[in-house]
Amino acid sequence: MPKAKYDIIYKDLKNKIESEEYSFQEFLPSENTLVTEYSCSRNTIRRAMADLIKEGYVQAIQGKGVVNIFQPVEQSTFKIGGIESFKESAIRNHQVYSTKVVHFQYVIADKKTEKRTGFLEGTELIYIQRIHYFDGKPLIVNHNYFLKELMPELSVEVAEKSIYEYLENTLNMTIVTSKRIMTVEKMNKIDSTYLDLKDYNCLAVVSSQTYNSDGIMFEYTQSRHHPDYFRFIDIATRK
Repeated sequence: MPKAKYDIIYKDLKNKIESEEYSFQEFLPSENTLVTEYSCSRNTIRRAMADLIKEGYVQAIQGKGVVNIFQPVEQSTFKIGGIESFKESAIRNHQVYSTKVVHFQYVIADKKTEKRTGFLEGTELIYIQRIHYFDGKPLIVNHNYFLKELMPELSVEVAEKSIYEYLENTLNMTIVTSKRIMTVEKMNKIDSTYLDLKDYNCLAVVSSQTYNSDGIMFEYTQSRHHPDYFRFIDIATRK
């Protein structure tokens, strides 16, 4: 399924906001201007704006327009509300990124795996262990389980670039929902091997189950973050 026009516009506006082409507290171009610029309908612009509002990039001011409320932060940040790949996070944080695959294996879910991930016992999975680097520093250990039947040709090469980019652009998968749990957990042997934790003995851990547009859980991931470089952000509104 090709990307919807409003999603392309949303991402383009978001990039302009993050690159500070639109300054903090500056009003974005009017709806009429954007309709002309992107050669689309008003409804398409409004859908793109709705996503930017939901993610806390802009705020609609009645009678005035839409104002940029995004402010860059120095520390790497990850999003609670949105579904964002490591590559997308790095680009948004203006950081040099790389990924190293240290383990790639086809596995069959057993009872222990079912309890941990939610994939039923007997399900064919691809298990990938990756180290993510920001500006040359190893900051995240990722343990990924992917549903093999939906991506049988997933490879190490893809995993070191962007799996979500591959799923969306090559396999035309639509990624919809991710359920997440955030905890603080004791360091384990793998953490201490790959992350320079110094005096820390705990990490921030984000576990997620992610679903596509068919309602199928295609991924379980546990991301283990270096505490010095961990910050999750969310935007809340009062109903």
